[in-house]
Amino acid sequence: MEQKDLEEKVLNVLDDSKFGTLATVKNNKPHSRYITFHHEGLTMFTPTHKDTHKAEEIEENPNVHILLGYNGEGLADAYLEVEGKAALKNDDGLKEKLWTNHMDRYFEGPDDPNFIVLEIQPTLFRLMNTEAKSPQVLEV
Repeated sequence: MEQKDLEEKVLNVLDDSKFGTLATVKNNKPHSRYITFHHEGLTMFTPTHKDTHKAEEIEENPNVHILLGYNGEGLADAYLEVEGKAALKNDDGLKEKLWTNHMDRYFEGPDDPNFIVLEIQPTLFRLMNTEAKSPQVLEV
């Protein structure tokens, strides 16, 4: 499969999947939690509080692993395994773009100083459970 076709399939899973798991490293061991994801192209984002374990763990070790896309509709649902590096962002434009009314139970608004964004720059996508030979690997 051509890189462009594979990238399009990866983007389709990202478009259709807003919830997944994010694993960070804590004491040299994986630490996973469910979170919401947004994306622009292949770059992924998730809103969070600046004083969370995941923010602390990313400051110590930016390597992350994400599982995204398996919706439980069938054993053959396409999903992604994502390896990447995360960074803490306090970008007002990005915070405004990601803000939803559901977040008001955690923050006073998009300008709340406790509201930050995790930006994940993927280094590798594994597209799983597709009609083609699985996994298909997209390195970025």
